[in-house]
Amino acid sequence: MTAKPAVGWVGTGVMGAAMCGHVLDAGYPVTVSTRTKAKARGLIDRGAVWADTPAEVAAASDLSFAIVGFPEDVREVFLGGSGLLAGASAGDAVVDMTTSEPAMAVEIAEQAALAGVGAVDAPVSGGDVGARNGTLSIMVGGEEETVERVRPIFETMGATIVRQGGPGAGQHTKAVNQILIATTVIGLSEALLYGRRAGLDMDSVLESVSGGAAGSWSLSNYGPRMLAGDFEPGFYVDHFVKDMGIALREAAAMRLPVPGLALAHELYVSLQGQGLGRKGTQSLILALARMAGLEWAPPPSSS
Repeated sequence: MTAKPAVGWVGTGVMGAAMCGHVLDAGYPVTVSTRTKAKARGLIDRGAVWADTPAEVAAASDLSFAIVGFPEDVREVFLGGSGLLAGASAGDAVVDMTTSEPAMAVEIAEQAALAGVGAVDAPVSGGDVGARNGTLSIMVGGEEETVERVRPIFETMGATIVRQGGPGAGQHTKAVNQILIATTVIGLSEALLYGRRAGLDMDSVLESVSGGAAGSWSLSNYGPRMLAGDFEPGFYVDHFVKDMGIALREAAAMRLPVPGLALAHELYVSLQGQGLGRKGTQSLILALARMAGLEWAPPPSSS
């Protein structure tokens, strides 16, 4: 029986810890690193080996994955002096699962190729629920041979895995995903505010509309949290503002108008201005409630 490849993992945030956990559960040897070792403690207790730097992760691994926060983090983790490419050997592969800039994905792939290392960009969608359940949608860019090498790892954490093209294609596809979500959450927020103001039983309303043409992942997953006043992050407002900023810049470079995305971006920036950047993206309803002079809160308990 062929031994499983050694896997490296950098980033154990809201989604990364669960994603890496699925890789461990599938029996792969894992070396992990993150800025704060305490955040990796659960994975270490389950058998992952700690490394102090991404370079040390790559040196111990055949396939190295990272999911971090912002493009500057991606640059440091992959291209920095102690980054993954500094520790990778010819024949290895590195995979960025962060939502980042298409041009950076291309740059990483070019630098990796010089060292004989494969590179894949593979941002994900599905939030904390998808990460925990192993049902993420994974949008993949990279050379087909490298993508097929890492596909078994993707299959431990995702239900939909589609190669979209060469380097950067995964990141462009994630921009499409975020544009779709941005205006969807505006509509969801407006609808819940309308229903609450009209005096409807909103749990009953969700039951009615979720099975019809208005049904969506956001409605089913964010709607109940919004009604309950649960704004803890499955995906941070700060990170979504970053993602929308990337999509806005890419659209501008294409001379493509995206007014819905621009509106959503401004509304989410207003949440950052209210100190809510570390809350979940379902917090958008708070921005619209504020515009209406309303205080959004869970309805009184019937007990």
